[in-house]
Amino acid sequence: MTAESTVPSPGAQPREYGFSAVSVIPARSADGGFRFPAGRRPSGRRAAWLPLFTADVAAALLTGLALPQIQRRPLLLGALLLGMVAVNARSSLYRPEPVPAVLDELPALCVRITVLWCALAAVVAALAPSAALSAPTLAAGCALQSATSCASRATVHRRRRRTLLLRPGAALVIGPAATAQRVAAAFLRHPRCGLRPVGVVSDRAAKGVGLPVLTTGEEVQRALIQNGVRAVLVVEPRGEREPLLRALAEAGCALWEVDADSPAYDRGSRHTLAGFPCRRLSVGRRRGGVGKRVLDVAVSGTLLLLVSPLLLMCAAALRLSEGRGVVFRQERIGKDGRPFTLLKFRTHRPADAHEAATRWSVANEQEMSRFCQFLRRTSLDELLQLWNVFRGDMSLVGPRPERPYFVAKFSQTYPGYAARHRMPTGMTGLAQIHGLRGDTSIEDRCRFDNAYIDNWSLWQDVCILLRTAASLVRPTGS
Repeated sequence: MTAESTVPSPGAQPREYGFSAVSVIPARSADGGFRFPAGRRPSGRRAAWLPLFTADVAAALLTGLALPQIQRRPLLLGALLLGMVAVNARSSLYRPEPVPAVLDELPALCVRITVLWCALAAVVAALAPSAALSAPTLAAGCALQSATSCASRATVHRRRRRTLLLRPGAALVIGPAATAQRVAAAFLRHPRCGLRPVGVVSDRAAKGVGLPVLTTGEEVQRALIQNGVRAVLVVEPRGEREPLLRALAEAGCALWEVDADSPAYDRGSRHTLAGFPCRRLSVGRRRGGVGKRVLDVAVSGTLLLLVSPLLLMCAAALRLSEGRGVVFRQERIGKDGRPFTLLKFRTHRPADAHEAATRWSVANEQEMSRFCQFLRRTSLDELLQLWNVFRGDMSLVGPRPERPYFVAKFSQTYPGYAARHRMPTGMTGLAQIHGLRGDTSIEDRCRFDNAYIDNWSLWQDVCILLRTAASLVRPTGS
């Protein structure tokens, strides 16, 4: 489970991208994270889901009333309406696209309508065989509802595109000033995107002309209120600005991550705005956040009870063989850059606090006693971190936490390192089960950690825990 014992592989060359280091903020407070200053909070505009919802309901009603077999059965018509709304809502077909077009959603819409009608016909045939829908009715229902739904949605999208062109929504661009100004200029040259950048949020202003650069929370709040900002374009790793993005999302802004360096045809992005590949960001509490925390508390609490005799034995053996100071405490960086105190069994003694905080490989590490080498080789020295998990400082599964000195250093050197902090750190993770421990590439770890976060699921956590348990049977060292 450990990943901090040796220097990074010299074969992995860092790349200078100019990203700022992750912000290491003070310990968790009551308010926690970024908040807008006191005063009137900006009110966001709700998503325009109602016209699309109305279009689908109208299409289903017209189809049902046009077919005699459905018209005579109100229950079937009601089931058709409820099923259509549920299926489309589940498929996010009521979330407007940035530049809406009915042709983009035509395949998904027709497939879901066909599946819904077939399911409805199957249920009717099973419950009342004498009232089963005929094949012509089934085919006519699928064709008629697909046509009316596409036509009504096309009308809605046409009106929305015209509105976006005449009255584009105000937007802020977040990222390094020079890159953000370049992205903002591209959006201003393409008003059909429906977004009009009005300001850049950055740590410092760039030389030359361009949009106003906002550097404080007060300036951001003023820009949101005065311009009615409804969208935010993020052109830097989201981990850099997680508290700010969360506050903007709570204010009603739609968040878009824009790749300013790669062309859209290289990324296969679903959305393209002003020629840039982009994807929608969600920075609120994940639906599985509660489930992940429940899993952490249940597993860590159970393991603490089961392994408590083993922990006492290890502590006693260390006390007898190494002297005082059995528990090693060290500051690490967790979710959103918040520091916490990580616990381990002490298997080595740094020369001083400065060496412990800034030296990647501890001096005289090779001179450990056999018992300490055994603890590190079997990862038993990490078991005390179950208490960190139980307290909520970290999770069972997630990116490995690192010391503040190396977090700042790696965030400036390796693209995506800072973005690892948008999720709780963990005892083990996707990088560790793929052998990225010890003398391995930091850049590779970033890639695996961010892939884990982007594709997170509770089942993935369970799989990683099972694979970690299997690897402990054949330990390879720390």
